[in-house]
Amino acid sequence: MAEEQSAQGNRVSTVLGRKLGGELLRLRTAAGLTQGQAASAITASTGKVAKMESGWVPMREPDIRALCELYGASDPEIVGPLLELARIDRERRKAKGWWNDVTLSSAMQQYAPLEAVATEIKAWQVSFIPGLLQTAAYVRALRGVWLPDESPEEAEKFTASRLARQQRLFEESPLLLRAVIPEAALRIPMVHSEMLREQLESLLDWGERPNITLQVLPFSAGFAKGLTGSFNVLSFAEPGAMDVVYVESSHSHVWVEGGDGAAQHATIFEETARRALSEPETRAFIEVLIKDL
Repeated sequence: MAEEQSAQGNRVSTVLGRKLGGELLRLRTAAGLTQGQAASAITASTGKVAKMESGWVPMREPDIRALCELYGASDPEIVGPLLELARIDRERRKAKGWWNDVTLSSAMQQYAPLEAVATEIKAWQVSFIPGLLQTAAYVRALRGVWLPDESPEEAEKFTASRLARQQRLFEESPLLLRAVIPEAALRIPMVHSEMLREQLESLLDWGERPNITLQVLPFSAGFAKGLTGSFNVLSFAEPGAMDVVYVESSHSHVWVEGGDGAAQHATIFEETARRALSEPETRAFIEVLIKDL
């Protein structure tokens, strides 16, 4: 589901907002109550409740508590994650960063603020080095393929924005990144072998950071479920409790907003990681690739 934009400030149907709204809708339906009854509980209009359940408006803590009480969902293990999800969604709506200074696709306009507030990302890319780990030269090479007629100025602005994303990996409380890369992505011939060497050496450097887990899925691992497509699992607060998945292809994208769908993608990632080389084996593997260049 693509994120819809409106011209009313933070009145945007966000991925996290829809996930939160969907949970409240599920609780209301299970309690056999109407939107009108929910509106009375928070002294609001039925229209506002409809917007809340669709993820269009940020939600206040008192409203969530009142609705949960009305729905008979007083268990802290239910209410707590909803309150945390609402807090993160409010932060995401207010977030400002590098993505405000560069022209991005609609998909990246949605993804970038989420990446900025995520606590952990599991990245699985079938054909390329994950975006957070790409060197400037690698970014330029990919950009040149997709937009061969782009001006040098715009290309450099995009490259700078891609590198700005990496700041999340250096913060005091850094983003945790687990990346599994198939061997094919490490062997794609480049215009200059030095470009590939730089990228591979950069991966070795990234692998030294305690917040980054890097694994290679070798050809010898055979078929794996993950080979059907690329995706990132984004976690907020406790892993698994608020996961959303960004599934990307060359011309489209899909958000999987929690539930069984997100859990299935997380399972596919874990299964792929188990088939991949360990971190020490991955390092040795990349070192051999560098020597063979």
